Amino acid sequence: MASKAPVELLSVGGREVRLTSGDKVYFPEPGITKREVVHYYLAVAEPLLRVLFERPTNLKRYPDGVDGEPFYGKRLPKGAPDYAETARVTFPSGRTAESLCPTEAAVLLWAANMGTFDFHPWPVRRADPDRPDELRIDLDPQPGTDFADARAVAAALHEVLDEAGLVGWPKTSGGRGVHVFARIRPEWDFVDVRHAVIAIARRVCDRLPEQATVAWWKEERGERVFLDYNQAARDRTVASAWSVRGRPRATVSMPVTWEQLPDVEPEDFDVRTVPGLLAERGDPHEDMDAAVGGIETALDWYAADQRDRGLGELPYPPEYPKMPGEPTRVQPSRAKAPAEDVAPS
Repeated sequence: MASKAPVELLSVGGREVRLTSGDKVYFPEPGITKREVVHYYLAVAEPLLRVLFERPTNLKRYPDGVDGEPFYGKRLPKGAPDYAETARVTFPSGRTAESLCPTEAAVLLWAANMGTFDFHPWPVRRADPDRPDELRIDLDPQPGTDFADARAVAAALHEVLDEAGLVGWPKTSGGRGVHVFARIRPEWDFVDVRHAVIAIARRVCDRLPEQATVAWWKEERGERVFLDYNQAARDRTVASAWSVRGRPRATVSMPVTWEQLPDVEPEDFDVRTVPGLLAERGDPHEDMDAAVGGIETALDWYAADQRDRGLGELPYPPEYPKMPGEPTRVQPSRAKAPAEDVAPS
């Protein structure tokens, strides 16, 4: 009869967290085990908890490693420890759920032991789950473009955010993209914040029309970087800073400074390199909570675009209910051509 794999106990924040099956290989290419992933999260627990604190958080879990089938957990899993707190969130359908709401480091290790690679927090805090306190812009390189293109677009985005009175904080996505976040006062709903993102993204595209786009339909994007404004919609999330990504190299979504961004590559940051970089350099986003702004200027831009340029609402994702002012959700190449005017006989 086979003996059970040993259980290890990790101490964090005055609690002990179980690590099971630590020798299981999660990333075959570099040979990274489950133990290494959990210990990675122990090493970055302090800055990661700052990112996730009091935020409803989805878990992207890979119980069979990077080559297995992942799944998102939007509700607190059964069997969670007593110290795993929750926050109630409302989905676009109107349904609600009790989502994990990290408040201490031990819950991060518990989630990692459950096979979590990346944490996907909502842009809200538990105290006010319907008003975002974080504006997020996802720069997504399309086929024919790469991380270097995303960096170039991010530089223009930096300028636009400054003009909007917002402080942007960049990070690598862990893949080919760049994420830029800005703290805002929780005074606006998801619709307003999404409109602010659209207005900001349009100004970036005005400056770099050959490099950046807000076109929702892939057939219209070309070889440009897509500024994914729908990541600002309710129930849309992106991987947090410090999250391990489900990629062969075990890359990490790494917070960086604007000064560092032009010189980094996604492969610079992985489960094995990031703990040392954190110990050496500290958290580049440590002061983010102190740089809180508003979206008044961006909303003025949105209104002006609508009034002066005829640019209004953009399509929502297909699973959303039809929203006020939204254009038809039909792929342009499949839209019926208007019937030609025919003179009466």
